[in-house]
Amino acid sequence: MRPFFFPVVSLLLALGLTACDENPPRFEQAEPGEALSGGSTTVIKSDQNAFSMPSANLSPVRRLDFSVGNSFFRNPWVIAPSSTTARDGLGPLLNTNACQNCHIKDGRGRPAEAERGNAVSMLVRLSIPAGKEHAEVIHERGIAPEPTYGGQLQDMAIPGVAPEGKVRLSYSAHTERFADGFQVELRSPQLTITDLGYGPMHPDTQFSVRVAPAMVGLGLLEAIPEAAILANADPDDRNGDGISGRPNRVFDQVTRETSLGRFGWKAGQPNLNQQNADAFFNDMGLTTSLLSGSSCTQAQTDCLAMPDGSEPEVSDHILSLVLFYSRNLGVPARRNVDDPQVLAGKTLFHRAGCQSCHVPKFSTGEAAEPELANQVIRPYTDLLLHDMGEGLADHRPEFEATGREWRTPPLWGLGMTEAVSGHTQLLHDGRARNPLEAILWHGGEAERAKQAVLGFDSDERSALLAFLESL
Repeated sequence: MRPFFFPVVSLLLALGLTACDENPPRFEQAEPGEALSGGSTTVIKSDQNAFSMPSANLSPVRRLDFSVGNSFFRNPWVIAPSSTTARDGLGPLLNTNACQNCHIKDGRGRPAEAERGNAVSMLVRLSIPAGKEHAEVIHERGIAPEPTYGGQLQDMAIPGVAPEGKVRLSYSAHTERFADGFQVELRSPQLTITDLGYGPMHPDTQFSVRVAPAMVGLGLLEAIPEAAILANADPDDRNGDGISGRPNRVFDQVTRETSLGRFGWKAGQPNLNQQNADAFFNDMGLTTSLLSGSSCTQAQTDCLAMPDGSEPEVSDHILSLVLFYSRNLGVPARRNVDDPQVLAGKTLFHRAGCQSCHVPKFSTGEAAEPELANQVIRPYTDLLLHDMGEGLADHRPEFEATGREWRTPPLWGLGMTEAVSGHTQLLHDGRARNPLEAILWHGGEAERAKQAVLGFDSDERSALLAFLESL
C-alpha cells in the first residue's frame, strides 16, 4: 500500500538537486537541535523498528490509541461475509490484504522481482490521455482512468475473480562517469504486464510504477502551513536559478474543492485521511465514507457480482484510528551530526544546490494533533513539483503535475532505510539501488546539480554519502 501514505516513495532524492549555489555556507559544527529531525516528536531508535515508534511526546493514553491504529494497519482484512465484521469486505480486486504488507515495518517498498508471485509493495497506476468527455473525472481524480482496468492495476483477487494481470520489471543499463573516472552503472526499468484478466488495454494507456514510501513524519508534513510551502514556489523561475518548483492543486473529497497537494509521488492527495481512504479503496478494495461504491469497472462483471461488507467497510472510527497512527509515526533522530565528514558532506550538499528543493527546515503551525504543532522540523523537502527530466519521466499527468514532474520526497530517515526495509532501493519506482544512483538519475531542473556532483572526487563523494546516511 501507499502511505497510508502513500503512496510511494520513496523516497530519497526522487526530486530535487538544483543549480549550484555560488556562495554556499560552510558547516563546521552542527546546528542547535539539528539531530532532532521531528522536533520534540523525534524518537531515539536506530534498528529495524526505527520507523514504527510513536511520536516521542505522545502521552501514555495517546500511545494506546496509536497501538490500536497500528493493529488495523498491521493485521489482514478478510473476505465478506465473515464473522470478523470489523475487518471484512476485502477485494474483490486488490494489491494486498494489509497496509503493513507494502509498508513493511513502516518503511519503503521495493520493485517486483521475477521470482515473486505478485508485486506486493509496488503498484502500477493507469490512465489514458484525457479528452473533453473526461472533464468531470479529471476534476475529481486528476486522471482519466483506463476504461477496463481503472486507475490502478490490481494483481491479486479473491477466489472466483480473476486478477487484472501480473507485473514484472526488467532492466537495461547505462553508465555515468565522474570527472575522476569513477563509474556508476544505472539501471533503467522496463515494465511488463502479462496475463491480463479482462482483455486488452486501451492502446494509449499510460503507466506509472510506484513503490510504497516510508511512513515517518507524515503528520508533521501535514502540519506545515500552506503559506510556508508556497513561499518556495517559483513556477516561472523569476529568480533565474533554474528551479521552477510549483504546487499541485488537487480535489478534496470532504470540502469538494481544490486544495494544495502534499502526499503521493506527484502530490496527488491533499491530506492523510484522503490518502488513507484512497489506499483502502484501490489497494484493498475497501470502502470508506470518503470513497464508496466499487473499484471494479463495468467490464469486470465477476468482480461486480461479489458480496461486499457493510457500507462503509472501513468505519469512520477505524479510519480515524489509522489516521492517528499514520500521523504519529515518529521520525528517528539523526546520527553523527557533529562528525567532520558528515559536516563536510552537508557543505557539499549545499554547494551542489540540493537544498533548493530538499529544503532542510520548516516550522509546523496549528495541527490536528497537538503534539505535532509548533515544531521545528528538518524533513529535507519542499513538497513541490519539479521537472526531473526525461530519464525519470513516466509521461502520466496527475492533476496539474506533468509526466516529467515529481514531488520532492523528504529525506529524513534515509539513513535508516536498510536497517528497516532490508534494502536501499530508492526513487518512485525503486530503480536506484543506493543514494548515489538516485542522485545520478536527477535531470531537468536538477541537471546542473547532478553535474556538480559528477565533479566530486572520491573523498567528496564519501562525505556527501556520509551526510545522507546521517539523515
